[in-house]
Amino acid sequence: MPTPLPGRLLAESGTTLTLGLPLVGAQLAQVSMSFVDTVMAGNYHPDDLAAVAIGSSFFMPLFTVAVGILMALSPIIAQLFGGRQWHRIGIKVRQGLWLALMLSLPVMLLLNSLAPLMGQLGFSEEVVGITSGYLFAVSWGIPAVFAFMVLRFFNEALGATRPALFVALIGLIFNILGNYTLIYGHFGFPELGAVGTGWATTLVFWVMFLVMLAFTASRRTYRRFRLFRVPEPPDRRHLFEILRIGTPVGISVGMETSMFAVVALLMGTMGTHVVAAHQIAINIATVTFMIPLGLSMAITVRVGQLQGRGRADMVRFAGFTGIALCTLIMCIAALVMVTLPEAIVRIYTRDVEVASMAAGLLVMAAIFQVSDGLQVGGSGALRGLKDTRIPMFVNLAAYWVIGIPLGYLLGMILGWGPVGLWTGLIAGLSVAAVLHNIRFYLITST
Repeated sequence: MPTPLPGRLLAESGTTLTLGLPLVGAQLAQVSMSFVDTVMAGNYHPDDLAAVAIGSSFFMPLFTVAVGILMALSPIIAQLFGGRQWHRIGIKVRQGLWLALMLSLPVMLLLNSLAPLMGQLGFSEEVVGITSGYLFAVSWGIPAVFAFMVLRFFNEALGATRPALFVALIGLIFNILGNYTLIYGHFGFPELGAVGTGWATTLVFWVMFLVMLAFTASRRTYRRFRLFRVPEPPDRRHLFEILRIGTPVGISVGMETSMFAVVALLMGTMGTHVVAAHQIAINIATVTFMIPLGLSMAITVRVGQLQGRGRADMVRFAGFTGIALCTLIMCIAALVMVTLPEAIVRIYTRDVEVASMAAGLLVMAAIFQVSDGLQVGGSGALRGLKDTRIPMFVNLAAYWVIGIPLGYLLGMILGWGPVGLWTGLIAGLSVAAVLHNIRFYLITST
């Protein structure tokens, strides 16, 4: 006798949450690291806070694009694991580590070549000097963090999602201690300000990599994959497969990140109160977004493993159950934002004008919470099927053909101000949400 639909939904939801909740925690821990950097550098000196903010604005796009490329390992390995092709998994991991090294070299060079650009953008010589020092320090952690991501995606693809949470929490502890020691010059170390934040970040990256490496090497059940045999040289076939699936993911992430960055820059032309209000609202939305983002990674693993097992009958059900979970959670977040905007904003500021404006934007943020849940869940399900190229074009159209132009038209030309720019964000995210879910429905119909 087949299991009733409510029972199937409950069971599948439990599987997705078991996989996804540790990843949600890991994402929140990573956001907390950025928060710690901002607060501790800000308490040292305004120039150092500016350096961390400027340096992060250069570092994060490069970081997210590269991590998006490496994210292809998750569905690749999940499908191999579902198909019980153990011998091929170790090869993919080793080739992923080669690719991580290859990606780290240009990123390191770029991070150390930005001083002339910062000067042309009009930043003061002092801030440029501090920012350059911060980026130089961070660059030495790039190989470690990319290698960590390879091992993280390998573990996640097998359904082992708790290590990412534990390692992120260890990283957060080292981040706080490293910042305290190196920014302010404690325990006999020099007082480095924002540059100390950069070295603390590098320390965290290497600690996270080494802890994840030790965990992965110590797991007896992983011996069948022969992960740490003598590595073969880089192989174009394997590298191209990762790049073919991962490059569209990296570009998609970059397009979404850049859409929000452009909106923030346009907000900067409207005055400091507008910028402050936007920053508060977007920070709250970023924190809530970590929940469906973590669940979307679990959806990728779940769909990928079922696809590898040849369970086409379960792929659609698992994907849409996960998408529904993401959307439900964001509906709850939206309800809280709509009913308690003033109370939430008061956590960030006591300025009446900024608080009033931020509360209004938070109500708008509530609208795109639902769209964000749908689009990140849908894109996670598509990644599980290794379908990334069409979603990239969807994101290009949604964010850069619809979202940004509409926001600019309403906000800058027609004079709607921040509300107009946020309307563009909502439109872009909503179009992506609808099209990703239609795409997943059509693919799983065959």
